[in-house]
Amino acid sequence: MFKKTLTSFVAFAMLTGVAYADKLADVKKAGVLNAGVKYDFKPFGFVNEGGKVVGFDIDLLKYIAKDLGVKVKFQQVTSKTRIPLVSGGQIDIAAASMTHKVMRDDTIDFTVSYFFDGQSMLVRKDCKKRSAKGFAGKKVGAIQGATSGENFKKASPKAKIVYFQEYPQAVMALRKGKIDAVTTDLVWCSTQANDSHGKLKVTGGTLSNEPYGMGVAENESNFRDAVNFAIQDAVKDGTYSKLYKKWFGENPKVLPEVWP
Repeated sequence: MFKKTLTSFVAFAMLTGVAYADKLADVKKAGVLNAGVKYDFKPFGFVNEGGKVVGFDIDLLKYIAKDLGVKVKFQQVTSKTRIPLVSGGQIDIAAASMTHKVMRDDTIDFTVSYFFDGQSMLVRKDCKKRSAKGFAGKKVGAIQGATSGENFKKASPKAKIVYFQEYPQAVMALRKGKIDAVTTDLVWCSTQANDSHGKLKVTGGTLSNEPYGMGVAENESNFRDAVNFAIQDAVKDGTYSKLYKKWFGENPKVLPEVWP
């Protein structure tokens, strides 16, 4: 019924000259892809020593924009703001370490999964705990808007989840001993441990599977397909693997799906 109604509406719009929404056409007309990225989630999106926003997501979005024939403009988002900014139309797309979850499909749509991770724990070097259950009664930091806090609570019901707006705040609290761990995706935890000069480490393996998708507005299939095709083009021409090795230091174990 919905498809029939939508088809009738589009046909009416074409006959009468009334404009209807088309995100892909709007982006191409503007010549700019407005992309939301994180500025604090190394190596996906972060501010380098020169004050420039760089990272895997940034490079992949540049490729996508080029594939669409437009420029890209970056806007900072957080785990809490990324979905509202997409659904509200302030950004066209969000590439921000966002796991594609069924509950999030109520508000926005997702591209094909472009990265595959799992949730882990970042702790101080003297931590002896080896699993989530070992943090019963302990304070574990998580980020508002992310699902990591809920995931950890399921794995360790007696843990005390402490929420932060941004990742640097959580890391600082961990370093100062105000919390006992930060739980989020493994790649970020590993990067933080590598950058800590031996003061932090990763423990506990992974608690869940986290397939990342880029968030886009609902019911904009032309735009979503164009982005999906661009991601797949990056896989087919080898760009995806080059970017992956650049930012993660190894070849990808899993590639985004490529449709025949």
